[in-house]
Amino acid sequence: MLTAREIEVLRLLSRGCTYADVAQHLGISVHTVGTHIKNSYRKLSVGTAAAAVTRAAELGLLQRQELVFQ
Repeated sequence: MLTAREIEVLRLLSRGCTYADVAQHLGISVHTVGTHIKNSYRKLSVGTAAAAVTRAAELGLLQRQELVFQ
């Protein structure tokens, strides 16, 4: 399923962070954030950040109280 890093990226996105915010917080490039997101979309069979966050929450990978996208 999702890697720990992919889950962390989705968790930060769920809190309203931009790709740049996520990159800065995790000490990685914006390009790497995009790669993690693209992999998450593929693994979760979704096409948007909101759908990825929702699907991850449905799978129990994110806590509902963390979500800005509800």
